Amino acid sequence: MAIAHTLSTSMSREGSTRCTSTAILLCGFLAGVVSSHPSPGRTNASALEDTWERLFSRSALGLRWDTEHLRGVRRLRRLYCNAGIGFHLQVLPDGTVSGVHRESPYSLIEISTVERGVVSLFGLSSGLFVAMDARGRLYGTALFQDECKFKETLLPNNYNAYESSVHQGFYIALSKHGRAKRGNKATTAMTVTHFLPRL
Repeated sequence: MAIAHTLSTSMSREGSTRCTSTAILLCGFLAGVVSSHPSPGRTNASALEDTWERLFSRSALGLRWDTEHLRGVRRLRRLYCNAGIGFHLQVLPDGTVSGVHRESPYSLIEISTVERGVVSLFGLSSGLFVAMDARGRLYGTALFQDECKFKETLLPNNYNAYESSVHQGFYIALSKHGRAKRGNKATTAMTVTHFLPRL
């Protein structure tokens, strides 16, 4: 603790607020590490975990470290399905969701994390979200709603499957001709539900 105090004093003499804030953060870190000695009945791992929890979950910046990192992560990708001759998922301005063999502006999809394991798919050029109705049909919508949420699952072959978050067991799928397949007629055992996010 004396080292931290000496460091804080020497840095504050420099007159820089940046150095002072760095010294304060360092002091807080050192104080947390020193006070994390395990009490009887607790393991070192749980004591250290509690220390990191105290230091970072109530950040002075006001960020919520517990779930904030799960939301808002955005990836620009083209979702490639190896069905038939191979197709990219596309969202057209009229709301049609289908596959296209060659890359097009409508096949550029923004994959955004909504919650843990759940994403939304947004067509950048069309400005529409991919959604699935109760009959398993894909459509594009300008308004984000529950039908726009999909569970993203990594499959053993390193492709992803997208299951409707609202309608369990309904998957995004493209036929061998590039048409959207009804979600209730597809399973992860079928390659028509396997998508590879590509740049």
